[in-house]
Amino acid sequence: MQQIFVNDGQLNGDIVTITGQDAKHLAKVIRIRVGEVIRISTESSKSFFCEITSVAQDTVIAKITGEAHETELSQKIYLFQALPKGSRMETIIEKTVELGVFEIIPVEMKYCVVKLDEKKKQSKVKRYQAIAESAAKQSKRSIIPRVHEVMNYKEALEYASSMDLCLLPYENKFGMAPTKEALKRVKDAETISIMIGPEGGFSDEEIEMADGKAELVSLGKRILRTDTAAITTMSAVMLAAEILE
Repeated sequence: MQQIFVNDGQLNGDIVTITGQDAKHLAKVIRIRVGEVIRISTESSKSFFCEITSVAQDTVIAKITGEAHETELSQKIYLFQALPKGSRMETIIEKTVELGVFEIIPVEMKYCVVKLDEKKKQSKVKRYQAIAESAAKQSKRSIIPRVHEVMNYKEALEYASSMDLCLLPYENKFGMAPTKEALKRVKDAETISIMIGPEGGFSDEEIEMADGKAELVSLGKRILRTDTAAITTMSAVMLAAEILE
């Protein structure tokens, strides 16, 4: 079933008007037909099942037939991800959007291999946002998670520490007791931040700066790649949120 995101202005009672690239995709690529059912989500995070009533090259009309079940987590999870090399950021965005992340913030840290100028930052974020939208459609999200502009570590830490719960997986934090206790608090938090370090790990200075602002947790006895760490932590928090609801 196709997933489409629309503005509230595209709704007129129980009629939805789909235009632009989404309409062209449905008409020309999917070759959708009258009578088929799609899922739409509005900017106010409401989701519906709709039956196609008219198909043209630039406009697709659908009628709401029922409300779709909620797919969003009760908690808003913010992923602060150190910029990784290669295509790993794209993988991280795709997988964490599937897992329910609310916002993704790329972060420049001391040991990041990738260094971006302002022009590249803008183009990367635009690309990242397109990947988030695609993943949101695939996983039937009710929202498209935002990919924030690139932040430096100090800015990111201040933003992350403003959340109800701030988790920082750290390779030198041994023992799973702190992780277990932190996950127990997920159900009582409305906002949760996850800070993931780069390929070279967090610097000593960055860990010192996080003292009192983030909870250091362990992801086990093995050293994980930055993309694996992001997906593992997001999975753990997502499962804790779903199980403890």
